[in-house]
Amino acid sequence: MGRIRVTQIFPWLLPLRRRQRVFCFYEKMRRDGNRYAKAKLDRALPYEVFSSTCPLYNAETGFDMRYQQNKVFNLKLAAARLEGVAIGPGETFSFWQLVRHADSVTPYKSALTELDGRLQTARGGGLCQLSNLLFWLFLHTPLTIVERHGHAKKDFPEPPSDAPLGVDATVYEGWLDLKVRNETAHAYQIALSFSAAEITGSVRCDAAPEVEIRVRNENLSYCQRKDGIWEEVDVVRDCIERETGKVLVSRVLYRNRCRIGYPLPDDVPVLPDGRRSHA
Repeated sequence: MGRIRVTQIFPWLLPLRRRQRVFCFYEKMRRDGNRYAKAKLDRALPYEVFSSTCPLYNAETGFDMRYQQNKVFNLKLAAARLEGVAIGPGETFSFWQLVRHADSVTPYKSALTELDGRLQTARGGGLCQLSNLLFWLFLHTPLTIVERHGHAKKDFPEPPSDAPLGVDATVYEGWLDLKVRNETAHAYQIALSFSAAEITGSVRCDAAPEVEIRVRNENLSYCQRKDGIWEEVDVVRDCIERETGKVLVSRVLYRNRCRIGYPLPDDVPVLPDGRRSHA
């Protein structure tokens, strides 16, 4: 029998425990010696490093579409804190350092989020779409990934995107952050914009990029385990010389694993646990 937490016996302690955790979360960052990016530039840096656009609405969730509309509302509140922020040399970007007070004037709305392994609604839900986009952008820069957490479970099919599998980044205030550090001699800037149906993000720089970065998948497999079907895939980054198109460096960044919470198409092979398929 597993150990019973105090908050399981006294559920009314949960809000207090969460406030304590969030306080310690930010206090640790205050003392960790990093210089966190905060400054916004009043102009766009001259060179675009990478840009990506993704749909705002996903009709495959199985929930009322009003929660998708609420998600977009939340995304716009958070994006306002990130738009134009520059990550200077030696600085660290933290999602929560910048988004912490995004709802201080206008409260977040209730939208979909994953809590305790279950898809449910919560105030401020949906911000992971923004952290997903930012991580995808950062992967195409020389910025060093300091902290990233993949989703443990996919509850519904992903909407169309130019991103490969396994490049998501979940965030949860007090527990999970997205952080990158600028160890280069150049400044990088975040740009975000919305249309009626899409969000577009880009990273800009004060110097022209010398290489093009391509992120792709290798060794995709689906395995049947006791707790369901799991997706595993390698995330690979290629650095390509712009003038010649020659691949200078190619390496596996990490192997992403997540549980699938929806039926896969019939033509997708699912292997017994312990075997591996390459795609």
